[in-house]
Amino acid sequence: MVIWKPCIAAINCYDELPSNPDLPADQLLTDSELKKTPLFETHLAADARMVPFGGWSMPVQYPSGIIAETRSVRERIGIFDVSHMGRFEFTGTGAVAFLDTVLSAHVAALKPGRSKYHIICNEQGGIIDDAIVYRLEEDRCLLVVNAANAEADMDWIRPKAAEFGDVVITDTTISTGMIAVQGPEAVQIIDDLSDGTASSIRRFRVGLVEVGGIECLAARTGYTGEDGFELMPSASDVAGLWNTLADAGAAPCGLGARDVLRLEAGLMLHGNDMTVDNNPYEAGLAWTINLDKPDYIAGDALGRIAAEPTERVIAGFKMTGRAIPRHGMPILEEDQQIGTVTSGTHSPTLDADIGMGYVPRRLADEGTEILISVRGRNVPAIVVDIPFYRRT
Repeated sequence: MVIWKPCIAAINCYDELPSNPDLPADQLLTDSELKKTPLFETHLAADARMVPFGGWSMPVQYPSGIIAETRSVRERIGIFDVSHMGRFEFTGTGAVAFLDTVLSAHVAALKPGRSKYHIICNEQGGIIDDAIVYRLEEDRCLLVVNAANAEADMDWIRPKAAEFGDVVITDTTISTGMIAVQGPEAVQIIDDLSDGTASSIRRFRVGLVEVGGIECLAARTGYTGEDGFELMPSASDVAGLWNTLADAGAAPCGLGARDVLRLEAGLMLHGNDMTVDNNPYEAGLAWTINLDKPDYIAGDALGRIAAEPTERVIAGFKMTGRAIPRHGMPILEEDQQIGTVTSGTHSPTLDADIGMGYVPRRLADEGTEILISVRGRNVPAIVVDIPFYRRT
């Protein structure tokens, strides 16, 4: 692991994982009860540190360390096993119309081969999950959801689909794998491995390609703030694809680096930065909402919420005093708690300690000074625009 002085505190915190709430563990599951991705043995062979996450045994880091993995993605290319994420296909003549009733995106407006980031809200406008929907064909869509929420998502969606009619839901999570390939060299390397076909898939598009001779559903999406793909081959081909990518120069990366990268890019983590107790307007996700769909389940509630400014909003901040903010730490105005840190970390890319949390709207303007209570010590911070890092 590369250690440089500004990162020593961060590395010590990373070593506490998975107790860090930004990467919640499954405290009630034993190792034998945890699900395993098709790359489980590959991770063990690479001496990855495995942790419980969303009901799965997942690599939090490799011997190179979180800092090195983060740099690999920002500077070159990294690969992540994201096979734990829920993947559900919706088919039938009613599939698209049904999804428009339960997702915030306007699925019918998507042409086949396109995708949309969105949120899944309940009838009260609370955020059940965030996800990406891919329209693969006219009457076939793929919904990719967070691993920890997959069961709850489908418990909410399936009964509604049954009432809607002519919608077939197929869980493809186990039969397929998913590898995120991210970084400034990602597109070129995938292009080289696919005879130049991958680069024709533009951002938030999806298509079938052969990568190193392995057929994949390739989506130009990701969770790091960098360009790249999320590749979905059959489960039996995942290990071969992973090894092909590693041989091409991609650095294996774990959940720790993924968490740092997504926070640097201002991307939210469901369960931390948004929950069913949050609505999309206070979470800064109003841009994902389409209220023009007449049968949208959350439409009435979200319309009422949108009519007035929310009392609180999500805000990003950068520490001006030396300390790393962590999930659950109080946000203060003078000595009064006015919020709670939802995510925080040390950013090796920016060499800064960063975080986000909900604060009263009046305190959310850039440049506003706040305090973060870090282990009983009030440390100054300043509100900044999100994202913290933007790819040039």
